Amino acid sequence: MTYLFDFDGTLVDSMPTYASQMLRILEETGTPYPDDVIKIITPLGYIGTAKYYLELGMPLSFEEITDRMGRYMYEQYASNIPAKDTVRETLLALRARGDKLNVLTASPHLTLDPCLKRLGLYDLFDNVWSCNDFDMTKADPQIYVEAAKRLGERVEDVTFLDDNLGACRTAKVAGMKVYGVYDDSSAEYTKEMSTEFDGYVVKFSELL
Repeated sequence: MTYLFDFDGTLVDSMPTYASQMLRILEETGTPYPDDVIKIITPLGYIGTAKYYLELGMPLSFEEITDRMGRYMYEQYASNIPAKDTVRETLLALRARGDKLNVLTASPHLTLDPCLKRLGLYDLFDNVWSCNDFDMTKADPQIYVEAAKRLGERVEDVTFLDDNLGACRTAKVAGMKVYGVYDDSSAEYTKEMSTEFDGYVVKFSELL
């Protein structure tokens, strides 16, 4: 089986940190934002989020926003973010039985790669992709089609796992098999995540 995993909230327990640092930038710059801003920006990646912040009226340049994001997030991902429960054991078991493991995330390689390497997960994947590698966001169905092409698979033969409802819905539209993943940050969408897709994982080891 060929898997395509999200990173934040799926492989690592990073959503509280991600949310706090992204809100920190908004608050430091006095930028007004909607209550659901974290849900809006989660699938966008740094580039998409920076563009959105500019739309909100943030008084920084695009480059200043992305630089601040990178600095704040690197500190956390390189040192503190933990893997979610049973992730490493499950990935090792999946790889041992011959499954193909890949990552597709909105996070940039700046934070993605050091975090996976620190946790001993990086080398378990055949491909570790950021949305930046595709110049698309996970809100675009085409990114899933292109990922399948790069994997040499039909899109319907790839199983995508994500804790974000919007990303799961978009991957499903693209034609992938989709498993929702429980995370505290998206707990309010448990009903939708567990009924709209091909499966729902509360504990990662349930994949086995």
